[in-house]
Amino acid sequence: MNLPLFIARKYFFSKRKRNFINVISVISMLIVAICTAALIIVLSVFNGLEGLLRSLYGSFDPQIKIEAVKGKSFIFSDSLSLAIKSVEGVGIVTEVIEDYAYVKYRDADMVATIKGVSENFLEQKRIDTAIVSGELKLRENDINYAIIGRGVQYNLSIMPGSDIYPLQVHYIKDVKPGSIDISNLYSRRNILPGSVFAIEKNYDENYIFVPLEFARDLLDYGNKRTSLEIKVKAGYKIHTVEQHLSEKLGIGFKVLDNEEQHADLYKLLNLEKLFVFIAFSFIMAVGSINIFFALTMLAIDKKKDISILYAMGAGNRLIRSIFVSEGAIISLGGAALGLVLGGLICWLQQTFGIVSMGMETSVLENYPVEMKVTDFIYTSLSLIFITLIISYRPAVIATRYNSLENL
Repeated sequence: MNLPLFIARKYFFSKRKRNFINVISVISMLIVAICTAALIIVLSVFNGLEGLLRSLYGSFDPQIKIEAVKGKSFIFSDSLSLAIKSVEGVGIVTEVIEDYAYVKYRDADMVATIKGVSENFLEQKRIDTAIVSGELKLRENDINYAIIGRGVQYNLSIMPGSDIYPLQVHYIKDVKPGSIDISNLYSRRNILPGSVFAIEKNYDENYIFVPLEFARDLLDYGNKRTSLEIKVKAGYKIHTVEQHLSEKLGIGFKVLDNEEQHADLYKLLNLEKLFVFIAFSFIMAVGSINIFFALTMLAIDKKKDISILYAMGAGNRLIRSIFVSEGAIISLGGAALGLVLGGLICWLQQTFGIVSMGMETSVLENYPVEMKVTDFIYTSLSLIFITLIISYRPAVIATRYNSLENL
């Protein structure tokens, strides 16, 4: 067995008449365990929130989205369509026209985002499970139907499936100065609300899906599109298809996967997680100060033993190793306990949902948590680093008791 570790274990587990140092060591271990468990829990909650956002956005946003680098729209030509469909792995290509419009239903009105999509949008099956009322359809028997968010439904008091009152959609035109004809200031179309979806508050309160032809006529877009949404064929990797599309389309288009469509949000979430990790690491460092005092008092208490070891031929390196090992036993013992405790609490939350969101309108009933191996690894590495720093000074102090006068 390693000699420094053997001696450190004897010091930690030995019964002393003066057991104050033992008490301090146990308290230090418990503080490290609590801080470690708290860090694991917080990081797991961040992972759960990130996973929740990905699932929500994944049901609304496409796997791959194509946009123009400059301007909000581009010409969708047959050659562009053929170029996209020629890329291996491209399954469904949905044309999209998206813009703001003023909508009115009976006596209520609001500004909403009108998203015109081609009929194959329903084949992507992105919002099938999000329909909470009505029948999912965009067109039936030459009649156009709108798919509205639940927030829009509440704001306008819409009754989906009712043919009595249509949804009036107004779009302000880009009118040249000097025009006095009011009818030229805006265009108006009527559409029946067919179904209601509920995904996420920001989408539910702003979006209305309509057939592409309806949006094209209302917004006067002609052959222009604001984006193209692509569903990848089964068996193909999204990232690979995205790269091939970027190479095919050139610098005039942005090809974005689901994460890149919300790059700023994910960067912010990861930045918050990083700062939380740093903050809790500092808390663990402060909590580990007790280890410093425990090792310092242990060095004073064991100065006779240290002198004997020097007399037997031990060097400074061996003495330092003993006290660093003692710090490692306290710190890593607390870390192991904290990792197990944090993992157990996260497992209980995943399995039984012991902590709820506390809101009736929340997407999930309980706080989402997701444990990742990397969080356990980084937490352990940070504790090892803190232990080495905390234990070094008491280890140096211990090397001072190398005189026979201490016997």
